[in-house]
Amino acid sequence: MNAVAQAVAEFAREIADASAALGPRVVVDASKVADRRGSLVLKPPGLWSPNRSCRLVRAADGWIAVNLPRDSDREMVPAWLGCDADAEPWGAVLDAAPKRSRRTLVADARVLGLPVCGVGEVRAERPDAPLHRLGDGGATQAAGPLKVVDLSSMWAGPLCGSLLAAAGAAVTKVESRSRPDALRDASPAFFERLNGLKTPMDLDFHDDGDLGRLTDAMIRADIVVSSARPRAFEQLGLTPAFLFARNPKLTWVAISGYGWMGEGADRVAFGDDAAAAGGLVRWTARNEPRFLGDALADPLTGLAAAAGALKSVRRGGGFLVDAALAVTAAGVAARQACAVAP
Repeated sequence: MNAVAQAVAEFAREIADASAALGPRVVVDASKVADRRGSLVLKPPGLWSPNRSCRLVRAADGWIAVNLPRDSDREMVPAWLGCDADAEPWGAVLDAAPKRSRRTLVADARVLGLPVCGVGEVRAERPDAPLHRLGDGGATQAAGPLKVVDLSSMWAGPLCGSLLAAAGAAVTKVESRSRPDALRDASPAFFERLNGLKTPMDLDFHDDGDLGRLTDAMIRADIVVSSARPRAFEQLGLTPAFLFARNPKLTWVAISGYGWMGEGADRVAFGDDAAAAGGLVRWTARNEPRFLGDALADPLTGLAAAAGALKSVRRGGGFLVDAALAVTAAGVAARQACAVAP
């Protein structure tokens, strides 16, 4: 936490000031916002992330971060590396990676949707989430509390939604009946901490009636928070172009791995590998990277997203808040002057 304390404090001040201008002043508990030790079993960071799903691995020409948090990720390792299937995939990763370039390893993993990155591959000067003007906006805020539709899952997006709820917004937590937020079962206490102030809405996204309910809620919202990739919304017909045309004052907080726009828009990332991609690591005297903390890109991006959402609302809305895990981490790393290995 100490490694990112300055960034957390800066985001906390921005959120406090912006929320106070709109309603209740939100005081971010800097000592807890990036700490989930009471909710999950975590170990000290090092070559492994504290949750032990992500590892820093030496390639032939540098370092990569390999994250295998899901069964489907572990099952994909033989296809990624061209090796025989093994119940324990890490041996194959550690054997194959030193014989291949970072570029090849990352490119091949990306084709398969695996969260693998080069350590320090993303650079940014600032951790703020950029605002892209997509709607005309408006001069005044709507009467009553802000209406927020939170479609996100896991940590960064739900944290953003929880901060907006603390600011007095009426937040609806939308989950798919077939694929609910994985945090609900993995860590019920942490799920409640992030989502306890929200009104639940369970939907079947393949049902026309439920899709109509979702569309109506998003059109009527002041803020939409999402963590799915652009193609997921394209498949539902709920693109930014569609929604901003119907609600020019909308604020869409798009949380992604590498940015909503550009060639990395559909790239998969989680908090630990995204932190490594942004260079938010510690380098040893032997030029070996080590994790600084637990999935740090997640809470940092959640804070950046909330600050961006409040900034958009104060400006009348009409913006897409482009909150990318790896970019936020890179901006914090630049502020922290994290050493880069030669």
